[in-house]
Parts: sequence; C-alpha cells; structure tokens
Amino acid sequence: MSARAGDDVQVAVDPSPTPADQQAVIDGLREFNVPFIGQPNEQPLAAFARDGAGRVVGGLLGHTKYRWCFVAKLWVAAEARGGGHGSRLLAAAEAEAWARGCLGVYLDTFEYQALPFYQRHGYELFGTLEGYPPGYRQFYVRKLRPADAAAGGR
Repeated sequence: MSARAGDDVQVAVDPSPTPADQQAVIDGLREFNVPFIGQPNEQPLAAFARDGAGRVVGGLLGHTKYRWCFVAKLWVAAEARGGGHGSRLLAAAEAEAWARGCLGVYLDTFEYQALPFYQRHGYELFGTLEGYPPGYRQFYVRKLRPADAAAGGR
C-alpha cells in the first residue's frame, strides 16, 4: 500500500513566521489564482496631506489589484480634522483608482470610526462583522466607478 501525498506533513502554529515562509504562502496562492483571474497587477496607492512645515497631518494608504482599489488606512490628525482633508485624500485615491481602470473602491471601518463619512461620499454598505472588535462592529463599504469615469478610463 502506498502512502498518500502529504502523510508526512506536520502542521504547527508559528508565532514568528519568517519572511521566506510568508512569501511561500503568497507565491503559492498567487500561482493557484493566476489561471482563473490572471496576474494581480498590484500597485501601491498613497496620498498625504502636509502642513506648511511639510509635516504629515493626514494620509491614505492602499493598493490597486485585480481592477479594484482597497483603502487600508485613512487618517487625519485631530488638529487637522474638519478642514476637508479626509475628503480630499479620499477623492485623490478615487481619481487615481479610476485612472488605473479600477471598477470600484472598497474599505472597512469600525463602528466608532467613519461610516457616515464614507456614506456621504457615495460608499454603500455591503457587509457587517458583528463583535469585531468585541462590543463593536466592522463595516465593509464600496463605491463603484461612476459611468463618466468608466468612459474615460483605461
């Protein structure tokens, strides 16, 4: 009787994974996905708001991949809030996403953060994770590419 493939494989949680081990998982998953959805063409996307001294008082970090833009972080310093900087950062990211041919922008926000802000900017709720973090909810929102942007995009 022959052994099944993987019979000698051991599974263990690793609290300090090496970059090489992490990259092996990323590369393996990407290799699996490519025949179905092609290359991800992942590109970083960042925008910053700076004061007169050049100090960062706000920023947006994310990426575009598979013709979608993900906003991972959007922050404005407390002393700079209320000046429209968050709106301008979000608009800059959206404009870049449309220029890159993205179909939409998506992100998540905690209940105590900025759901109404995103809704005012045309984002629609498409998912809620109850109890994350405990006692709160995490919301997932998206904004689809406007028709006029789609006509002029790549």
